[in-house]
Amino acid sequence: MAHGTGEHQTVGGLLAAFNVHLSKAQLAELSVLLFVFTYAMILLEKFFHRTIAALIGASLVLVIGVITPEKAWEAIDQNTIFLLFGMMNIVTVMGKSGFFHLVAAKAVKLTKGSPARVLWIFSLLTALFSAFLDNVTTVLFMAPVMINIAEKLKLNPIPYLIAIVLASNTGGTATLIGDPPNIIIGSIAGKTFNDFLIEVAPYATLAFLIGLVVMHFMMAKGGFLKSKATSEELQEILSGKVDESLLDRRLMKKSVTVFLITIVLFIVGHNLGLEPGVIALFMATILALISGLSPAWILEKVEWTTLIFFMGLFMVVGALEVNGVFEEAAQWLIKEIGTDIHRGILIVGFTSALISGFVDNIPFTMSMAYVLKGMEAQMGSVMDPLWWSLSLGACLGGNLTIIGASANIVTADIAERNGYKIDFFRFMKYGTPVAVITVVVAILLFYVEHAVFGGI
Repeated sequence: MAHGTGEHQTVGGLLAAFNVHLSKAQLAELSVLLFVFTYAMILLEKFFHRTIAALIGASLVLVIGVITPEKAWEAIDQNTIFLLFGMMNIVTVMGKSGFFHLVAAKAVKLTKGSPARVLWIFSLLTALFSAFLDNVTTVLFMAPVMINIAEKLKLNPIPYLIAIVLASNTGGTATLIGDPPNIIIGSIAGKTFNDFLIEVAPYATLAFLIGLVVMHFMMAKGGFLKSKATSEELQEILSGKVDESLLDRRLMKKSVTVFLITIVLFIVGHNLGLEPGVIALFMATILALISGLSPAWILEKVEWTTLIFFMGLFMVVGALEVNGVFEEAAQWLIKEIGTDIHRGILIVGFTSALISGFVDNIPFTMSMAYVLKGMEAQMGSVMDPLWWSLSLGACLGGNLTIIGASANIVTADIAERNGYKIDFFRFMKYGTPVAVITVVVAILLFYVEHAVFGGI
C-alpha cells in the first residue's frame, strides 16, 4: 500500500519491492515519461494497436508502482464507460432492426446524391444532436448512417466520418450538457444551461461553421466531393425502395422508443441526480429485456477494444493526476495569469486546447476548475470569463488528435469494424487544421469582446 515517508514516498509495485523511495516531483516526472511512452506507441499504430498500447501503458504504471491498483481503478471514469457500453448496446439493437438502412435511404433522397450536401446536412445534424446529447451517443448513432450513405453513393466514408466527429465536438461545446468538460464547469462553477447559451454558444456556433467550411475545402481539394456513382446508378439509388427483408419494424419501434426515452432522460437527468452513464446502462438493460435478442449476441457486438482502450488510457492519465501533474499545470497557469483576466483568457483557452488534444480533457478540466474556483473566492465574478475560456479550449481542442475526445476513438472503431481504417495521422490531416483554426478564432474573438469592447 502507498504511504508517505517524509518528502519521499513509495506507492507500490517494483518501486516498493526494491525499496525505492521517490519524491512526489520524481513520481510526477516518471508519470509523464510513461504517458509519453504510451502516447508514442499509440502514434506507432502500424506496429501497435492503440488498445494494446493503452494496456501496456496501464500495466507499466501499475507494475512500476507510480499508481496503486485502487487509485488506477478510481481513475477510470465510470460514467464514460457506462455511457459507451450502454449506448453501444442500444445502437446495436437499432442496427439489427434495420433502422440505419431506413434512415440512410431517406437521407440519400434528401441530399439528392450530392456529396457536398451529404457533408453539410449531416455535419449540421450532428452538431445539433451533440448540443443536446453527448458526443459519443451522437456519433454512435450517426456513424453507421454515414457509412451506409457513403457506400450507397460510392464515396470514401473516411473523410465524411471525420467531418461528423469534428462537428460533434464543436456542436457539443455550445451547451451545458453537450460535452463532459461543460458539465464539470457547470457543476463546480454553478453555471446554468442559459449561461452556456449566452456565453459559449455564439463562439461554438461560429467555430462549427468555420470548421465546416475548412473541412469542405480540404475534402474538395482531395477529390472527395465528386460523385463516383453514374447517373443511372444515382437515379436507381434515389428512386429505389428500402429492402423490407432488412427491416424488423417491431424491433425498430422498441429500440427507437428506448433511444428517444434515453435522450429525454439525458436532458432531464441532471435535475434528477442521474449521470448519463447510469441512464444509458439502465435503458440498455431494459431494451435487452424487451428486444427478444440473445444477450450473448448483443454483448458480442460491443466495441470492447474501445472500452478497454479508454480504461487503459484513464489509468495512465490517472497516474498524472494522482502525482500532481495537472495540479502543477493549473498552478503554473494561475501564476502566469496573476490578476490580468484578459491575459488569463488567452492562457487558459490555448493551454486547455493544447492539453485536451493529447490527454483526456475530463481530469484536466476537473483540476483546472477547482483551481479557478479557489481563484473566484479571492477575485469574485470578475474572473468569470476564465470559465468560458476553459470551456472553449477544452471542448474545441478535442479535435486536435484522434485521442483528443471519446467520440473520435469510438468513430474510428466503428469505421474499422466496417473495413475502413482511420489512423492517427489520417485523422490529424483533417482534425488538426480544423482544431487550430476554430480554437484560434473562438478564443481570440472571446478575448476581443472582453479586452477591447469591455465584456467585463
